[in-house]
Amino acid sequence: MSTKSFNLKIRNKISPFKKVIKVDSDKSISIRSFLIGSISHGISCVENSLESEDVLSTIKCLKKLGVKIRRKNKKYFVYGKGFGSLVAKKNLKLNFGNSGTLARLLTGILSTTPRIEVILTGDKSLQKRSMKKLILLLSEFGASFSPKKKYNFPLKLISTDLPIGVKYEAGVSAQLKSAAILAGMNSYGNTIIIEKDKSRDHTENMLLKNYHLIRINNGKRRLIKIFGNKYINSLHTKIPGDPSSAAFFTALTVLCENSSIRIKNVGLNETRTGFYRLLKKSGAKIYFKNLKKKNNEIFGDIVVKSCKLKPIKASKEYYVNSTDEYPILFVIASLIKGTSIFKGISDLANKESNRIKEMQNILKQIGVKSKSTKDEIKIFGRGIFDAKNKKILVPNLGDHRICMSSFILALITGANTFIKNFETVYTSAPSFLKIIKVLGGKFEIKN
Repeated sequence: MSTKSFNLKIRNKISPFKKVIKVDSDKSISIRSFLIGSISHGISCVENSLESEDVLSTIKCLKKLGVKIRRKNKKYFVYGKGFGSLVAKKNLKLNFGNSGTLARLLTGILSTTPRIEVILTGDKSLQKRSMKKLILLLSEFGASFSPKKKYNFPLKLISTDLPIGVKYEAGVSAQLKSAAILAGMNSYGNTIIIEKDKSRDHTENMLLKNYHLIRINNGKRRLIKIFGNKYINSLHTKIPGDPSSAAFFTALTVLCENSSIRIKNVGLNETRTGFYRLLKKSGAKIYFKNLKKKNNEIFGDIVVKSCKLKPIKASKEYYVNSTDEYPILFVIASLIKGTSIFKGISDLANKESNRIKEMQNILKQIGVKSKSTKDEIKIFGRGIFDAKNKKILVPNLGDHRICMSSFILALITGANTFIKNFETVYTSAPSFLKIIKVLGGKFEIKN
């Protein structure tokens, strides 16, 4: 997979299609498999891992921390040595690339690993993202960060040798929840995590077999209890397709007249399917078929047929289960006649880019009006329309979701579109352009 910088030009609408495809493997589960495998006892096997930039950054960081990882016959073997086994020379630099998941989860592990003193950094996009909530959380366990009152990478982390379990009230971020779980596992005493709205639960699912380590009470307020200083049994995970990657092809199919698609073997964990539930509520013809369950994760096929949609009404409850899909939801909303409303979206301002502002800029270029506050956006959709006389320019934002969303918008409207630094899509979906070609989409690569 090439990481060379390139731009993309799209000038033609896509024609109707009827296809069966597979999407890239799930990024969230792939990254977590390597991280948890590295602190497990024994050899963990990761099958069908995503091999994107974010996952490769994970493997590089773990190898720097003394973890042996081997690839054989399309499987990865992670040689774990248990809690506290990660080691680092003083001021070792760990580069998380573009991955917020890796940044927060690995920092969680390291914060309670003895004798760790490392420099944490990432690419330009990640360096712009606030880590204030992460720093405040891990400081409760006893870790320290410098410079003081600086909340962006690069930062220096000094772990605590005497980590104490904490009580943490989780928000909408599954990454912060996972950081608390991973930090708590190597702490003295118990860590209690209270969750009002259930965010993606891949971390918990991987750990559930370790009954001595984790207990979950699924009441009105979900309670996760971590018993510190235990051990983790090794993992054997087979990664399904990524529902967030599948969302873009779902959107393309729904919007492209006389089209249908079957996306095979996709992860359908209920904490990841808010996007699909929202579209179904608006009249989308989306069906889940061949459902199976393995390692506490549900997966199956997604069948989609083109159809007309009603405006989307997304209450704040949907955000936690469809965070990554909001840019493409904004695109869909712009192509539905009527006003769509999305509430509870303030966290979108601290993603790879400010996804509220940047998507508004893109939609404005083709004449779609929107109105936003800190926590809500209204999009005044025009219905499907021809925009061949309009131009879209997407600057270098370092945001894979905005690049892919703009591409889908161009294929449906025919807008003359130029997307800078499209290589950022390789952080999560290295097969995206290959699949677009299979579906009949045309584009030009500009170096």
